[in-house]
Amino acid sequence: MDKQEHGTKKFWTVTEVVEIFRINKQFLDNLEKEDLLCPVCHEDPNAKLFSINELEKLHLIKLLSEDMDVNLPGIEIILRMRQNMFEMRRQFDAILKDLTENLRETLRKE
Repeated sequence: MDKQEHGTKKFWTVTEVVEIFRINKQFLDNLEKEDLLCPVCHEDPNAKLFSINELEKLHLIKLLSEDMDVNLPGIEIILRMRQNMFEMRRQFDAILKDLTENLRETLRKE
């Protein structure tokens, strides 16, 4: 899903998500029930909203299920591995930042 496609909008309703992705609401409810998607609920629990991150996840889920015929347990594993990879990348970036700062400090002292 292209982030620029929807401008600066931060959240989408269930109806909008169903229309954008051409899916039925039951499929969306099932993904939430399986903890594959986590909409934001405000005061009204029926007014679920989806962030851009959840839309990107839904795009991946739809691709995996429809185009690659991956079942929900397989999708769950793939999403967990994807999240772990993102976290490892953040940790790696933090380590590189610390190393760079330490190297700069060491070079200034010399």
